[in-house]
Amino acid sequence: MLSCPIATGGSTVGPACCRLAVTHQPGRRASRYPTDLTDAQWAEPDPLLPDPACLAGRGGRWEKHCRRLIVDAILYVVDNGIKWRALPADFPPWPTVFKRFTAWEKAGTTQRLLDALRDRARLADGRNAAPSAAIIDSQSVRAAPTVSTSTRGYDAGKKVQGRKRHIAVDTLGLLITVLVTPASTSDRIAARSLLRRLRSAAGRRVQLIWADGGYTGTLLGWARN
Repeated sequence: MLSCPIATGGSTVGPACCRLAVTHQPGRRASRYPTDLTDAQWAEPDPLLPDPACLAGRGGRWEKHCRRLIVDAILYVVDNGIKWRALPADFPPWPTVFKRFTAWEKAGTTQRLLDALRDRARLADGRNAAPSAAIIDSQSVRAAPTVSTSTRGYDAGKKVQGRKRHIAVDTLGLLITVLVTPASTSDRIAARSLLRRLRSAAGRRVQLIWADGGYTGTLLGWARN
């Protein structure tokens, strides 16, 4: 079993590194992209990311690549809508980025990170950390032919073949939770799962939800109950 020392921070090359700086090779980047986090922005999620297994006493190797580079690479993919294989060469190898992303997602890290940052933003705006009101809506998005038929469908109203993302935000527009379904799923049906996720993420303090006419019918009585 390999030991993994706790980092004290710092970087020999480029922008400020992650808190595990002494455990990995220095990050080297020739380019900066609009999606790259600033030092101030990176200071928020860095301590919220989970420790690697070796620091928790479960063995394994320490992480080879800087977490800040991994997060910048994930943001680049999300913002540009590209394939993982299309990551610019100055990021860590795409399989490494994808593996780290899926591991964090599976462990619920992204939701916990989202919740923590949303709470901080609300408190900084002089509000209660937990929202009392929310807004829900959906959007159908075209899917590539390679997307599994079991996870996509046809939205006759929008004439879109693909998936539908159902989103809940607070009154500041900060994301609370998201649900992805085939595009054929009606808003009022998907809203039941979305509202369950909303309560799980934001607690029972949410008493008011704004929605459009697509959320009428039996959903109203279900939500009241």
